[in-house]
Amino acid sequence: MNFTAEEYSNRLANVKNKMSEKGIDLLILSDPSNMNYLTGYDGWSFYVPQGVIVVIDRDEPIWFGRKQDSKGARITTFLKDENILGYPENLIQSPPSHPYDYVANYIHENKWANKNIGVEMDSYYYTAENHKRLLKQCPNAKFINGHLLVNWVRYIKSEAEIAYMKQGAKLVQAGMQTAYNEIKPGVKQSFVAGKIQETLLGGNEETQTGGEYAGLNMILASGKSASASHLTPTDKIFKDNEGTIIELGGVKHRYHCALSRTVYIGKPDHKIEETLKITNEGIERAIEKTKPGNTCHDVAVAFWDVLEKYGVEKESRCGYSIGLGYPPDWGEHTLSIRKNEKTVLHPGVTFHLMAGMWMDTWGLELSESIRLTENGCELFCNFPRNLHLV
Repeated sequence: MNFTAEEYSNRLANVKNKMSEKGIDLLILSDPSNMNYLTGYDGWSFYVPQGVIVVIDRDEPIWFGRKQDSKGARITTFLKDENILGYPENLIQSPPSHPYDYVANYIHENKWANKNIGVEMDSYYYTAENHKRLLKQCPNAKFINGHLLVNWVRYIKSEAEIAYMKQGAKLVQAGMQTAYNEIKPGVKQSFVAGKIQETLLGGNEETQTGGEYAGLNMILASGKSASASHLTPTDKIFKDNEGTIIELGGVKHRYHCALSRTVYIGKPDHKIEETLKITNEGIERAIEKTKPGNTCHDVAVAFWDVLEKYGVEKESRCGYSIGLGYPPDWGEHTLSIRKNEKTVLHPGVTFHLMAGMWMDTWGLELSESIRLTENGCELFCNFPRNLHLV
C-alpha cells in the first residue's frame, strides 16, 4: 500500500460522513481516482465496468470488476478476499448481458435493493447503460447523485500525498529540461516527445525516482498549432521562427505535478514577448493572492486585473485542482480559478495555475502547480518561466 492503514481509515470515515449528510446508504464509485483513494486499487482496467461500493455500516469498501482483474485488486488494495468481487468473463462486451447485471444481483443478495444508492452520475466511467441496468433491476431503490462527493473529500491533501506530488515535480522538471535540450530546427516533434517520455517515466540522476503514465497526455504543438490548447505531438518538424507550447505531468503513485512552458526557435515577435511578460506578471499576482482564507475568485481577479490593464483577453479559466488522477484527466474536478467562484482555499489544497494564451495564429503557455501552506503557498517546481529561446 502507498499509504498507512490509518490514512485509508480516515478517508473512509470522511466519505461516510458525507454520505450520511446526503442520506446515502451505499455509494457506488466508478471513477478510478476515487477507487484508488479509498482502496489503493491501481490497474489499467477502467475500459470495462468496475467500481468500489462503500456501505455506510460496513468496515471495508467492496471492490468489483472483471474476474481476471481481481488479482490486481488483491495485490494493490488492503481489502479482505470476501470484499473483492470478480464478475465472470461472459459478461464482458457480450450484449444483451452486462456487468451491471452482476452488480444489481449483488445488491439484491445483500438486501440493499430498497436503499438510497449513490452513483457518480457525471463520471467519465459511469455510463448510461450502467445506470439503466440499475434502474431497471432495482426499481425500489432511490438513486442519489454522488458525483464529486469523494472528490471534495480529496480536496485537502495529506502530507503523504504532497510528498508524492513533490516527487512528480522532480520528474516534470526533468522532462521539461529534456524538451529544452532536444527541440531544434529540423527535428521531429515525435522524436522529442519520445525523449521527454523516457525522462518522465525513467527519471534520471537528479530525480532519483521513476514515474508513471499521466492522466493527461503530453501536450506539444508548434507554430499555428500552438494556438490550440490540446494538440499532441506528431511527426511535424520544428522550424525557425515558430513557438512551441509544452504541457507535461510528472506522476508518482498516480499523484500528478503539471508544468507548462513555451519554447521559441529564432527571434520571437515583439507581441509574443510582451504577452509572455504580461502573463508572467499575472501569474505572480495570482500567486500572491494564493493563501488560506482567500477564494478562487480572489486569485482569478488578481490574474485578470493584470491582463485587463494591458488589454489582453483570455476567456478560459486559469487553474483547476490537481492531484490523484487517471486518464483522460489529471484534474480533480473541484476548484476552478475563475471569477465569481467562491471556493475557499485551505492549507493542503493543490491546484494547477494554468495560464494558456491561445491567440489567432500562435500561442504560449506558462503554468505552475501550487500547494497551499499555513501562511500562503509554495510552488512544487522551481523552473524559469521566461521564453526559452533556441
